[in-house]
Amino acid sequence: MSVEVGKPAPDFTLPTDGGGSVSLKGLRGKKIVLYFYPKDDTPGCTKEACGFRDNLPDFNGLDAEIIGVSKDTVAKHDKFKAKYDLPFTLASDEDGKTVEAYGSWVEKAMYGKKYMGIDRSTFLIDEKGVLRAEWRKVKVPGHVEEVLAKAKEL
Repeated sequence: MSVEVGKPAPDFTLPTDGGGSVSLKGLRGKKIVLYFYPKDDTPGCTKEACGFRDNLPDFNGLDAEIIGVSKDTVAKHDKFKAKYDLPFTLASDEDGKTVEAYGSWVEKAMYGKKYMGIDRSTFLIDEKGVLRAEWRKVKVPGHVEEVLAKAKEL
């Protein structure tokens, strides 16, 4: 399954850092930046998270919530969040259902070996739960700024 711009984004309820939970339905009325990333505390994922952290005041000014999602455990999210002082929600999708619902569980290749993994991807969802933009195969440099610019258009 995948998602389509202009259609309702798939709902989800996931456990989060700090022992909480987050659902798309529970965030109605706010813009949502939902980003999927492969693994906590790896170079690219750390740069991306710190980019969102550093631009959080601008997203907050647009009434936008940032939610990072990976298959890492809540305990790993807690450590990652504390290490880099990340002030937004990290959600754990250990069974991969949300990652699959958004079409971000893909075949990858490294050194000729194929495996399944999370495609670094970001989704911008409006206040009514409708997908307004998506980015696939994200390259970290400049990405946060691009998402912020698109969020300002909503």
